[in-house]
Amino acid sequence: FRFRRPESLKLIIMGLVDVKKHPDRGFAIVTLNRAPVNALSLELLQEIVSVIDSLEKDENIKGFILTSALSSIFSAGLDITEMVNAQVDRHKKFWFAVQDLWMRLYLTPLITIAAIGGHCPAGGCLLSMCCDYRIMVSQERFRIGLNETQIGLVAPSWFCDTMINIIGLQRASRMLQLGSLVTPQEAHSIGLIDELVKDKSELLSRAEDKMQDYFVVDN
Repeated sequence: FRFRRPESLKLIIMGLVDVKKHPDRGFAIVTLNRAPVNALSLELLQEIVSVIDSLEKDENIKGFILTSALSSIFSAGLDITEMVNAQVDRHKKFWFAVQDLWMRLYLTPLITIAAIGGHCPAGGCLLSMCCDYRIMVSQERFRIGLNETQIGLVAPSWFCDTMINIIGLQRASRMLQLGSLVTPQEAHSIGLIDELVKDKSELLSRAEDKMQDYFVVDN
């Protein structure tokens, strides 16, 4: 007896990113899988862009859900080791890849939903803000925001502009100056998060339902 994967589900494993395509339902689930914290290294950034390229070329895919394989973190943001004692050539490639991913995720014609099941600081927050819709597990211990100033860094202007577009200039400026990380409840109240779910077991199913809402409008 040989197991055959249903045609309605196609699994693509690319290393740091897992992709499950549901062509019969029009979307894919893109799962970050770089333990321990999904730190955004050059390779992970490039792989996410490669996934977006692939999905945009698939006529059966109209959107994707971006999520994490890790139990309590979406992404910790940019990999600090890429910015400390890095070779000049790799350093340039890294920052080009950061900006490339930002533009590709923000501008993709695909519908994008961030399903956030844990902490989402810094570059992880940027990834979520580039998506059309953000759903987060409502556990109070989780935090989200651009906290670069807390570690002596300055968020790039395009990180800042993305946050300003979502929550407004005054509130974003204060959060960026202080490097604030807020709870899911606070994030929802200011519009940084669009919807909360009680626990992770509800996260993907709710994201899938919301994707269908977008498809109705798209059609």
